[in-house]
Amino acid sequence: MLLRDECYDGAYYLAGYVVEFALKAVIAKQTTRHEFPDKKRALESHTHEYAALVRAAGLREELEDAKRTDTAFDDYWTLLTSWSEAARYATADRDRAEQLLRAVSDPKHGVSRWIRRFW
Repeated sequence: MLLRDECYDGAYYLAGYVVEFALKAVIAKQTTRHEFPDKKRALESHTHEYAALVRAAGLREELEDAKRTDTAFDDYWTLLTSWSEAARYATADRDRAEQLLRAVSDPKHGVSRWIRRFW
């Protein structure tokens, strides 16, 4: 909707959060009700950095396997790692927003498709 309404900055910014929240959903699913969480894992989870969230979710090997076996996914992941929460202060044009949205939502090679396998 943001992309359609030419709100490219917002589309770009929020697309990055989709991946962050998806990784945090994986971490949350691995935590049982009434569990007192491991302090290191909890601290690693309080970040916007994808690499730390992948580590906290225990998905480093799975990520490397996916990047090695799916070049489109690897390209999407690389593109995605240029995003940061500081994007809220930046501008994005249509092309940049479309590229990030595609990296997140591509039904065959997108990052959210990969993450959903683990939640």
